[in-house]
Amino acid sequence: MARSVQILGTGQLLELSRRLRAAGGVRLRRNTARRIRRAAEPLHRELQQAVRTMPLRAEPRRTRPGGPSPTTRPFRQMLAGGVRISVRTTSNPGARVWVDRSLIEPKARNVLNQIDNTGRLRHQVFGNRRRWVNQRAPANWWSRRVQAGTPRMRAEIERVLGDVRRDLQ
Repeated sequence: MARSVQILGTGQLLELSRRLRAAGGVRLRRNTARRIRRAAEPLHRELQQAVRTMPLRAEPRRTRPGGPSPTTRPFRQMLAGGVRISVRTTSNPGARVWVDRSLIEPKARNVLNQIDNTGRLRHQVFGNRRRWVNQRAPANWWSRRVQAGTPRMRAEIERVLGDVRRDLQ
């Protein structure tokens, strides 16, 4: 039995998963998955809020009339809805906060990566292939928030694993 609850890789979570299956604890496994999900939810909410409030600054506009938005949903709300959370307790266990591209409109599927990597979103103006604009945002916004939220999430998961370990003893 492991004495330490440090998460150095997935080895400890795999061992815990095997023990849960051996103990026949469906209730215990569901409880563990629910608590791991709760540990990841603050980071999930923080990333969604960051997408909704991301300062996308446009270059100065020329005085031309605008037009209707080509998308069916508000842009930032659509991007925030693509940020998902998933928990696995079987192979490759743990919590994952990720972007589900199938929930984002096809033309905008790479927007979050583009902004995170370069801090710039280059796009056509209302589908006009001859008119392109740049919008600026803080680079590495996703990476910085994940790095800031990981210690809190890791500490909570260590606490959950400690509780489960005590239940299995």
